[in-house]
Amino acid sequence: MLVKFQVYRDGRWWGARAIGPAIFTQAKTLDKLYENVKEASRLHFEEEVNKGEKPEIVLIADAEVKGGRKASVG
Repeated sequence: MLVKFQVYRDGRWWGARAIGPAIFTQAKTLDKLYENVKEASRLHFEEEVNKGEKPEIVLIADAEVKGGRKASVG
């Protein structure tokens, strides 16, 4: 099963909200957020996981690039 999460920064915390299922988690670091996303997905789909299915997680994030330069084509 595919589970997509929208990832965003909210002040000092990172948040992740599933697109579709009612799953939300947050953490102070991206590494911890990813751990939380995996655990929250396993818990939300506990029945399916117990039957051998494995959640495939996709994180979708907006990124702000500061000080970047425009690339020219051609």
